Amino acid sequence: MDNPMKSAGMNNHAAVEVIDLSHYWQVIRRQLKKIILFSAIITVIAVLVALAITPVYRATATILIEAEEAKVLSIEEVYGLGSASDEYYQTQFEILKSRELAKRTVLELGLIDNPEFNPAHPANKKSFSIKEMIFGEAEPLTEEEILAETVDTFWEAVSISPVRKTQLVKVSVESESAEMARAAANAMAQQFIESQLDAKVEVTQQAAGWLSDRLGGLKAKLEASERKLQQYREDNDLVDVEGVDTLVAKEIDQITEALVEARARRLELQGTYEQLQSLGALNYDNLSSLPSIISNPVVVNLRDAETQAELKVSELKKRYGPLHPKMIAAESDLEAVRESVLTQMKRIATSIESNYLVAQSKENSLEKALRNSKSDVRNLNRTEFTLSEYQREVRTNRQLYEAFFNRVSETSATGDLQTANARVVDPAIKPVVPVKPNKKLIVLLALVVSGMFGVALAFLLDILDSTIKNLDDVERKLDVPMLGLLPLVGKKQDAGDAEQMVRAFVGEGMDGFRESVRTLRTGLTLASMEHPASVILVTSSVPSEGKTTTSTNIAEAFGQMEKTLLIDCDMRRPSVAKKLGLAPNVPGLSNAVAYPDMLDECIQSRPELGIDVVSAGPIPPNPLELLGSKNFRDILDTLRGRYQRIIIDSAPMQAVSDALYLSTLVDGVVYVVKADATKDKLAQDGLSKLDNNNARVLGVVLNQVNIDREAKYADSYAGYYDVYGYSSKSVQG
Repeated sequence: MDNPMKSAGMNNHAAVEVIDLSHYWQVIRRQLKKIILFSAIITVIAVLVALAITPVYRATATILIEAEEAKVLSIEEVYGLGSASDEYYQTQFEILKSRELAKRTVLELGLIDNPEFNPAHPANKKSFSIKEMIFGEAEPLTEEEILAETVDTFWEAVSISPVRKTQLVKVSVESESAEMARAAANAMAQQFIESQLDAKVEVTQQAAGWLSDRLGGLKAKLEASERKLQQYREDNDLVDVEGVDTLVAKEIDQITEALVEARARRLELQGTYEQLQSLGALNYDNLSSLPSIISNPVVVNLRDAETQAELKVSELKKRYGPLHPKMIAAESDLEAVRESVLTQMKRIATSIESNYLVAQSKENSLEKALRNSKSDVRNLNRTEFTLSEYQREVRTNRQLYEAFFNRVSETSATGDLQTANARVVDPAIKPVVPVKPNKKLIVLLALVVSGMFGVALAFLLDILDSTIKNLDDVERKLDVPMLGLLPLVGKKQDAGDAEQMVRAFVGEGMDGFRESVRTLRTGLTLASMEHPASVILVTSSVPSEGKTTTSTNIAEAFGQMEKTLLIDCDMRRPSVAKKLGLAPNVPGLSNAVAYPDMLDECIQSRPELGIDVVSAGPIPPNPLELLGSKNFRDILDTLRGRYQRIIIDSAPMQAVSDALYLSTLVDGVVYVVKADATKDKLAQDGLSKLDNNNARVLGVVLNQVNIDREAKYADSYAGYYDVYGYSSKSVQG
């Protein structure tokens, strides 16, 4: 058959897990009174503590720190007073925070005699005595150690707060005395200013001594460098290096210009010269091939005369014979002209060669002169470079000497370093209201923190609380369906005897309880719709969870609709007979199992309850063997044929294994859990055993539920309780 507990478990695991905020809200509501009480106690304690704390006052003085340029040397590092940079102001702030400044203030105000700041003061002897009792007697402190501890204590009471984007800084001192706080803040500011003056005086004295020592050395160094410069001028016969340099530069320019012209002239003649050299013999025909010769004006005139002579000879040849005197004279003139042309051409060729050699020689001479001039320039440059070195040395030494001399004179004359670069712009005044303790804040924090801690404790208690309280716990912790609940009824009427509770369903004045039993009956009927459960076993984890009350009332509820039998199978601690008022010696289940023929005698009819009852009978020595016998199974089969519904009250699961065995013989099991009492692990263990034994668990009955409380704190169930009229005005034992 299908196991409802298994199917419910699978459905639960398959569901998407979400954070149940309503559960946490219910936890807070359940513990709200405790949380409020806890928070109130802590808040009252905080108020008492705040009232007992010694008030602390704070006084604040405001200082203006101005930027100051160094005036002793242009080398500003001598004083470390640069421009108004962030580093400079940060340095001043750190000086204000220094222990050395705190020490100056302690000595100025004599705080060693103040017990507030001197832990070793005789007024603090009581606290020292306690320490000596715990740690043993300590060695007496020296004056330096006492001063150091006093400085540390005062230093912790000082706070420095620069004002953003300004040159202002606030110096605050906290003290148990308002007057002391004011005096200490002003003294702290004054000591800072005095420390600046002291530092400047000390630096001035050191600088003056150093300047004096350096000034003598600088003077000697300047004189030595001047002597070296003058000696070098005399050794190199230098008067005006700049004038010589200018003259040489002009000479090089002129030589370069002439060299360019000479080289151009030589190149111009070189072509004609090379053509002339390539002719070989200097005859008329060869020389006539040179354009430079033919174009000469003298040669041009002579060639014109030669042409005239040739024309004349040509004309005479037409008239006269070769031996004619005129003919001979004309030819003689022609020959003379030709000799003159050749002579002139040779003379021009000779002049061309001579001019080329002269141009070449001039070019070489100019190149040599240029090389000599450049060599002179290089020598002059070396001399000028060395001279410049000596001049720079003299100039540097003179400037440094003059700077030191001027600064020494200014320092001695003005004494401007005696002005501090800080001043008090707002002295501290005597505070009226203490800054500590902030009583309102302490109380508020105590209230808030204690409330939060109380809520955390409520959650912790809920986590540590392993009992089953309501439907949520049944579904969340046991993972099985809940058939119904039985309310806890107060003891206000008949002292709550046990007999009244087992008769509650048919009794008077318990309408709410009766309605809950009807709901339980409906739940059992619905749980067994597909697979009828005519035989139902009622069990629990441990004794005193109300399973007997539950089983009798369930039987009475079914008795109004069906023929019902109640069997008491708790043969170790039977209670049905006593609670229902049966005779002590009435035969019961043990008799019927031992003597099956006595079965009818063992069935007791209770018409007022509407059911039949089989009590446990005499307690056997071995109940489990009796229940496990064939006779018991036969009896159960016989009774199945007689009754429509059989309710079996069995022993608890954790005590013995009777119920575990009986679960294999019945159609379903009802598991009773006592609200606010049964541990979830006990219930889980019992249900797990039934599940492992393949028992059919119909569901859980949550017994003795505080309806008023659950209706108050569990909003989701309040309407459910109100509709069905559950009430605690009846009596439950």
